[in-house]
Amino acid sequence: MILDDNCQTKPDIVYPCQWGYKIIGRDKAELEQAIIEVMEGRAYTFKDGNHSSKGKFVSMSSRCEVASEEERNAIFKAFSDHTSVKMVI
Repeated sequence: MILDDNCQTKPDIVYPCQWGYKIIGRDKAELEQAIIEVMEGRAYTFKDGNHSSKGKFVSMSSRCEVASEEERNAIFKAFSDHTSVKMVI
């Protein structure tokens, strides 16, 4: 389901579920450290992503199980607030 101006309903997410986060920053090692810090105490996976066309940015993906929308949003906010992370998707 794609949320846009034509669709006003939120997707029905059944918790607990696996949820993925794509984080973007300038340094791969710093992004790895951000994932370790944010995911502390959780079982998670992560993998390398892409480099931007000019090599200025790098992305990584991380996945973990979330028990609720509140937990999912808290992890998103923790990534967003991390100094090494420029963007979270």
